[in-house]
Parts: sequence; C-alpha cells; structure tokens
Amino acid sequence: MPRAVALVLAITMLLASAAFAQDQWLTFEGREGPGHGKHVVLVAGDEEYRSEEALPMLGKVLAQRHGFKATVLFPIDPKTGEINPKHATNIPGLDALDSADLMIIATRFRNLPDEQMKHIDEFLKAGKPVIGLRTATHAFNGLKGPYEKYNNGYKGAEKEWADGFGRLVLGEKWISHHGGHKTEGTKGVFAPDAKDSPLLSGIADGEIWGATDVYGVRLPLPGDAKPIVLGQITQRKGPAKKPAEDPNFGLSPEDPAKPGDKRNDPMMPIAWTKSYQVPGGKLGKSFTTTMGSSTDFANEGLRRLVVNAVFHLVDLKVPEKADVTLVGEYKPTAYGFDAHKKGTKPADFK
Repeated sequence: MPRAVALVLAITMLLASAAFAQDQWLTFEGREGPGHGKHVVLVAGDEEYRSEEALPMLGKVLAQRHGFKATVLFPIDPKTGEINPKHATNIPGLDALDSADLMIIATRFRNLPDEQMKHIDEFLKAGKPVIGLRTATHAFNGLKGPYEKYNNGYKGAEKEWADGFGRLVLGEKWISHHGGHKTEGTKGVFAPDAKDSPLLSGIADGEIWGATDVYGVRLPLPGDAKPIVLGQITQRKGPAKKPAEDPNFGLSPEDPAKPGDKRNDPMMPIAWTKSYQVPGGKLGKSFTTTMGSSTDFANEGLRRLVVNAVFHLVDLKVPEKADVTLVGEYKPTAYGFDAHKKGTKPADFK
C-alpha cells in the first residue's frame, strides 16, 4: 500500500474513532446567561430511576435557560454504543470532570475501572462542588483496589471513608425505603429553619412532589449537613395504575398524608447541603436530594430546587425564580428495573 494511501486511511480511522468516542456523551454549549463560562458535568448511571432521561433534560435547561456548558455522560455498552443502565462498568467521558466546575451525579452501584474513577477522585480532591440525586447515596459498589473506599457501606482500613462516597461526600449511604415503594409518594415540606434558604427561591412550600417514595436516612445527618426540604409520605387516594397507563402509578400531588402516620414524625430530610473533605483533598460543598427519578423531574419545583443548587454551589447569585421551562419534549418513563428504552444512544437525546 502506498504511504500516502496508508496515511489517509490512518487519519480516517483516527477521526472515525474520535467521532465514535464523542457519540458516547452529549455536550450542550451554553447560550448567554449568568452561567456562561461555567461547566457542569452530569453523570447518569442507575438501573431503576431513568437518570439517562432526566439528566439530558437538566443539561438542556442549564445550557439554554441559564448559559452553562453541560456535558451529559451515560452508562454505555461498548459493544453496541447504546445506553444500557445495567452495564455498570463503563461511563465514558469522565475526563470531562477535569475542566468541570460542578458534578451532578445520579449513579447506582457502579463498578467503574480505575482509569474512569481517577477523574472522580481528582475532582473531589480538588474540593469542587457536587450535587447527588436519589441513588447517588449508593453511587458505587464492587470496586477493588485504590477506589474500594468509594463503595456503599465501606468498612475498610481507611476510617475517614466509613460507609463510602455517599456518607463522606453527600451525607448518607443507602439505608431504606422509608415510604412505600411505588405505593406512596413524596411531598416536599420546607425544613423549619431553611425557609429563607436561597435554594428555595421561587418555590412554594409543598410544591415539590414526586412519585418516588421517601428514602430513610440516619438522624441527625453528619457534620454540618443542613436539611432544606423534608419528605412527607403521602397516601394514594385513587386506584393503582400500571406504568403504561400512568408513569406515576396512580399517585398524585393531591394525595394526602395519612393522619397520625408516625413515619412523618419526624419527617426524613429529602434535600440538604453539606461540606465535605476527602482525605488529602480540599474542602468542598455538596447538595443532595433523595428525590430524582425522571418522573420526579416533571415537577417544576424539583427542577427549580436543583437549578438553584447549581447556582449556589458555583457561587453565582440564585435567581429570584429560575427559569426551568422544559426544552423540547419531555415524556419520562415510569421508574423500574429493566424499564429503560432499549436501543437508545446519547444522540437520541439531542
């Protein structure tokens, strides 16, 4: 083969390889807005709550409504290039964290290779801010070697990492379903001493609602964790519905709390702020909400809470009422295991 032809072939293959790599994630370039110049990386990867649907939607809102650059990463089956939440060992593009100002993470029990974990580790050592959604309290599991300490419930020799990433960085690991799974909903009630928090700007008390149940946490939360929103367990008053009929299983924002329900006394925090510092790293800030299914994010109040947290954590003034209008169509899938849309690729969310 002539050298010129071989060179052209090699360049073509290299360009094709680079294009394939970029096809494994999405980047939404920020328009004009207060977030312009700030980079948010959103990391999807859970089998149940459809983070692969929710995070592209959030990325679009952050970019088009507020000017942030938003990079959305997915669990990718390397054999097909398709999004597969059950593939727990590959989230390509985590090197985007090297230039990120904030990470939003919504993973569950991921067992990532060291070359991917190192970008998360370096991000945290730099003390950069983190937002954890729903299953991020148990973001990793099955890790061996230098990142074993990230595992949910870690009990190893590095005592500062007791209970893993969730406890150290966010404030809690996986504990329990405090409310009824798929049978009871969550209404957000402002924590008594948080009513003036900038994170609640533009949100009415009781406006936040979702069909995911309240998660259990250990009280009080550790360190300087400050509850912002409490989760009232609500009872379905109408008939149960199958996911094909209603992605909220028949649950509704109008559902009431059961009188005298002891699980609501005290209510579990479902959103809180916290400082964190991994051993050998700088001091950082985190915000966590144990809400966060794709269907939860159909709720304007929850979207605004997370957008407010983005502004707050990157030291920008929180808008009086942040624009969280959806960009394009958003029809979230009912949560459940093995319920993701098969054959989907990142480009399908553009």
